[in-house]
Amino acid sequence: MTTNSQTIRLTTSQAVIKYLSVQHSVADGVRRRLVPAALGIFGHGNVAGLGQAFDELADDMPFIQGRHEQYMAHISTAFAKASRRQAVLAVTASIGPGALNLVTAAGLATVNRLPLLLLPGDTYATRHQGPVLQQLEHPIEADATVNDAFRPVSRFFDRITRPEQLLTALPQAMRVLTSPTDTGAVVISLPQDVQSHAYDFPAELFEPRDWKIRRPLPDPEEVDDVARLIRSAKRPVIIAGGGIHYSDAHAALEALAGQAGIPVVETFGGKGAVTKDEWWQVGGVGLEGNFASNTLVKQADLVLNVGTRLTDFATGSQSIFENPDVRFASLNIVDADTRKQGATGILADARLGLEALAQALEGHSTSEAWQDTVQTEKAGWAPIRSKWLDANTAYKPEDHPDAPVTGALLTQPQLIGLMQEHARSGDTVIAAAGGPPGDLQKVWDATGNRHCHLEFGFSCMGYEIAAGMGVRLAEGNNDNRVVTFIGDGTFLMAPTEILTAAQEGLNVTIIVSENHGYQVIHRLQMNRTGKEFGNEFRYRTTGGSVASADAPKARLDGDYLKVDLRQIAEGLGALAIRATSAAEVREALSSTRDTQGPVVIVVPTVPHVDLPGGDVWWDVAPAEVSEQEWVRTLRAEYEKARGSQRWFG
Repeated sequence: MTTNSQTIRLTTSQAVIKYLSVQHSVADGVRRRLVPAALGIFGHGNVAGLGQAFDELADDMPFIQGRHEQYMAHISTAFAKASRRQAVLAVTASIGPGALNLVTAAGLATVNRLPLLLLPGDTYATRHQGPVLQQLEHPIEADATVNDAFRPVSRFFDRITRPEQLLTALPQAMRVLTSPTDTGAVVISLPQDVQSHAYDFPAELFEPRDWKIRRPLPDPEEVDDVARLIRSAKRPVIIAGGGIHYSDAHAALEALAGQAGIPVVETFGGKGAVTKDEWWQVGGVGLEGNFASNTLVKQADLVLNVGTRLTDFATGSQSIFENPDVRFASLNIVDADTRKQGATGILADARLGLEALAQALEGHSTSEAWQDTVQTEKAGWAPIRSKWLDANTAYKPEDHPDAPVTGALLTQPQLIGLMQEHARSGDTVIAAAGGPPGDLQKVWDATGNRHCHLEFGFSCMGYEIAAGMGVRLAEGNNDNRVVTFIGDGTFLMAPTEILTAAQEGLNVTIIVSENHGYQVIHRLQMNRTGKEFGNEFRYRTTGGSVASADAPKARLDGDYLKVDLRQIAEGLGALAIRATSAAEVREALSSTRDTQGPVVIVVPTVPHVDLPGGDVWWDVAPAEVSEQEWVRTLRAEYEKARGSQRWFG
């Protein structure tokens, strides 16, 4: 490294790390490091370039050693979400399979509009070595590499084939990372050889720089248009999405709802958008929502969507809006989302837009009749929820004759009830795929600052354990507990980052509902095909290789697999506990709250015992033709149900 007053000679890798270490975000006047640390796994495609740079500049850019590339990136994404999109962690991987392991995480970040910075290695830019190890040789595209797989799942992609290209690539990357409208996965693809190439970079490039996270102002005419719709509506409902969290619009949402008397329901991403338990706070909506929320949306003559993409889980595949006179309004920072459902839109920051709406609606409130309806529906759901979460009432097998006998004493809803009982203000519970996120969406009380971090835009198994670490890195107060709630299927797919949590001394708790398989898909399978196949964790009933021509026609329908999840967790460095009764779960939660490092609590739960549905349809089609009679029956039921779908343009 050499310097003069105008330039600094650095390798490409050194320049990247040095640049990232002096970037800052500014949101509402608060300035912070935009990229405070990095995670990585080194291979031949990044060890000599980026590896050397991280070592030389370790004091400026702390480095966390990961175990799997995808899950490192999930740590970064969860960190960004918990940081309200104001900071990210950089992630590096080698070339070939190491780089491609990041693609799933890039898709998750982009779908959820969360910033993620990826620095994968790439095939040599100079070609006299080739073909090199792990190089893709495309027959008609000589410049193609496996990293081109990032293009459709990224919001910004650049392959750096010369060091000086960083002069434009890096600022563009920072712009996307800090843009509320354009953010997602940012990929700076770094060929193995170019990482070590040097260039005389302008010294000015490495001066500290601030990136303001903007709050676009609402157009007064658009606000007036939506306000007129609200004033004329008799049964308005607000559907709150993740944009409420990113904009820190909780107080503005609560002020509008309370002032105008409008019930608020929440998407997966918006879970916890309302922090107060008020009469107009109704909870989760959609396929995994509760009866009260869904009943109100079905009656609504105006639906105001705030900060949500409004996916099919929220809309019941466009079947939930039953009122023939329903109209839509939308407040969103992304133009395309303001126009969904043919809505009258406000293109603006959620907080500023809600504040403007409250001002425009001053003196207006919904009728007592609508408010009474809201309170009646909410009150009707409360005892149902309480009954299912009650862990003090013993599970009775005779009440669930179709549930397999496994010896489990608790249902998954009862386990959630124990978690809810333990949760304090400031705690966070995390889920992403399978049964846990749907159950939390339906019954978790996220008021009182008991955060619920649900990733359901991509519903990615494997996100959860890593996400707990990302949230913990963002949440420095160890008095606030970070809990990841998963099934045994997710645990067995991605337990490896538990070791990273142990290595870093991160206080995260992982609660595993051991119900012997992918039970939420089993439930869907039974509803759409009428027969279990390949979803429960069972032994094959007879021996023999399934690949042989004369293989026996045996299926995976033997006894449940014998797996010691507690021992796996303990082997990865966690304090691991198996708790079978309500008393043991309470003791495990209480005794480990202040434990240093990862804690894993494995709780056997009864398979096939689920919370009541939300009375909302979902478009998953059974086979149109089948030799199985029951499938034909299910297809006929599906065709009839499709009649509830409507188009909103």
